[in-house]
Amino acid sequence: MTASSQGPAAVPVFLYHAVTDDPPDWIAEFTVTPREFAAHLDAVVDSGRTPVTISALADHLAGRAPLPPRPVLLTFDDGFADLPGPTAEALAERALPATAYLTTGAITPGGRSLLPPAPMMTLARVAELERSGMEIGSHTVSHAQLDTLTAGRLRAELVDSKAVLEDALGHPVPHLAYPHGYNSPRVRAMASRAGYETATAVRHALSSDRDERYRIARLIVRRGHTVADVTTWLAGGGARVAPYRDGPRTIGWRWYRHARATLRGPEFAG
Repeated sequence: MTASSQGPAAVPVFLYHAVTDDPPDWIAEFTVTPREFAAHLDAVVDSGRTPVTISALADHLAGRAPLPPRPVLLTFDDGFADLPGPTAEALAERALPATAYLTTGAITPGGRSLLPPAPMMTLARVAELERSGMEIGSHTVSHAQLDTLTAGRLRAELVDSKAVLEDALGHPVPHLAYPHGYNSPRVRAMASRAGYETATAVRHALSSDRDERYRIARLIVRRGHTVADVTTWLAGGGARVAPYRDGPRTIGWRWYRHARATLRGPEFAG
């Protein structure tokens, strides 16, 4: 399903993780090489779309400002070591803004997260990342499956990560990305109460000018995706267009994970 003249206007929101030639096995499926990444960015530039950060989409969805013509968003999750270095440089070379969602427990010295070992950036480089043209958002403290947590632990994941980033940057951090996209009505309500203006999910779908502020759809870029896939998404095709309701399979999988977490405790979202 793609956008039609009567339906919502498709907005591609790309989700990247590490950009590296040598990723750890656990994240390899969700990485691209620097050469592939450069080709993707060139496709974005050639598409004629207007690159914006999540704040521009937030302003539109809140009714504060219109979107520019044919927007596209580039987002990055977790905070891998390449982000403030070659990845930020590749974006800056093409004057492409982006939004980086950081897992604070994984980038803070002495911090604790559920992410397996990998080269990560540090909290000390967050302000540098922002100066390079990236907007900063929260990706929680530990990268847990948020929709399986108790109310107290969920609130801590949302509030504590936000506070750490705000202390590092000296200004509010109003945007959130759910680890692995896991969310629920309860999680979305808590995100709002914690002071976030938006939250991005995954859904592997195109977002739109009518999407939901607290589960903005993103297209997760995997190792096997080609420039042709990226070009198709940029044209508004190749994926479903949000918003749409969760299906029975998604809801059932949520309840299964919730029951498992009750027995085992919080688990890594991945």
